[in-house]
Amino acid sequence: MIRFVTLSVIIILNANWTTADEAEKWISDWNPYAQRQALAPNLQVNENTNSLLIKSKGHFRSNGAWQKSFPVREQEFYKIHAEYICQDVELPRRSILVRVDWRNAEGKRVSQPEYPRTRQETNDGHGLIEGIYPAPEGSATALIELIFRWSETGSVEWTNVDWRQSEPPKPRLVKMATVNFRPQKTSGPEENLKQFAVSVREAGEQKADIVCLPEGVTVVGTGKTYLDVAESVPGRSTEFLGELASRYSMYIVAGIYEQDEETVYNTAVLIDRQGKVVGKYRKTTLPREEIEGGITPGDSFPVFATDFGKVGMMICWDVFFPEPARRLAYHGAEIIFMPIWGGNENLFVARAIENQIYLVSSSYSARTGIWDREGKIVAEAKEVGSVVIYEVDLEKKTYWQWLGDFGGRIPREAPKVLEE
Repeated sequence: MIRFVTLSVIIILNANWTTADEAEKWISDWNPYAQRQALAPNLQVNENTNSLLIKSKGHFRSNGAWQKSFPVREQEFYKIHAEYICQDVELPRRSILVRVDWRNAEGKRVSQPEYPRTRQETNDGHGLIEGIYPAPEGSATALIELIFRWSETGSVEWTNVDWRQSEPPKPRLVKMATVNFRPQKTSGPEENLKQFAVSVREAGEQKADIVCLPEGVTVVGTGKTYLDVAESVPGRSTEFLGELASRYSMYIVAGIYEQDEETVYNTAVLIDRQGKVVGKYRKTTLPREEIEGGITPGDSFPVFATDFGKVGMMICWDVFFPEPARRLAYHGAEIIFMPIWGGNENLFVARAIENQIYLVSSSYSARTGIWDREGKIVAEAKEVGSVVIYEVDLEKKTYWQWLGDFGGRIPREAPKVLEE
């Protein structure tokens, strides 16, 4: 049976479940909500499928939610798990979301709301939103909102939602390293790699989890052209770097020139702790010099899962445009490694802040270092030949005054980007 709900006065009830039987009745006591009647979508309770539906009324302004309030204890951790199925939704990241709004005993907000990340999405419309949060000081309840908005024809069916006390998230520590080094007047790629190996070994001996090398490590200082040093991936350079990665059980990011049949790319490779190439990114934004040198741009922004988190890669000129970093962040990148010849360091700051990621630069003529989510350089390799290492906990959120967890809000509130 589908029960249609008339939107009127909202009454929030406290409820929770602890048994399997109660979990099956999770749809009980949820209440419809919209900021005003003109925005209200159609809200339906489907008792046959044990789900809550929200459908647009045929206009883009539709914005409504199911709400339910749960009791919480200060400083205890809680986990939200919300599964959904959507249809005809142009931009799920903006239209389908969960909000956790902390309230005191009088119902007043005591902290900035949380916006849990979308953890899984499939091509057939299935999705999962999850997050673990501590109840802030002064909180007595958490108002959970299952939101659907800004879709002219779409709908979302919330099929399973669970809110319960949880253990704190386990730390995800990663030691990031970056290298400041530039070979001079060498005989070719092999000599370059041998010189870079000194810095890689230094990072490995300091137990780095991942080290970033600059752009074009096989061409700088050789006097050769891009085409002269282009090679297959995997190939001789990745084999050399792979041996170092395996020896020190450390990921390596490095910029080389990749040849695929008659096409040559400016490529950043990701080599894992076993020495295998597990990812590559082909530079999508090419400056005039590379175009004139016969390079072809890539066309995708892959993100790679490591044993400590998700990483993406950009190369040099990419940082001058907002789209590469934004696409990587939308795909889940928590750290962006950037082999770079040189560039405007103000843009390093901007990309870190606007995407709430850690940015790691390895450069010949700009600063080589690590920028945090607030745009601060937290570690810098100032001298040529130096290596810097910085450890972070990727599980630890960055909270901004007035904004809360800005990283959780970005995909929900940012405009549509090109080709999205």
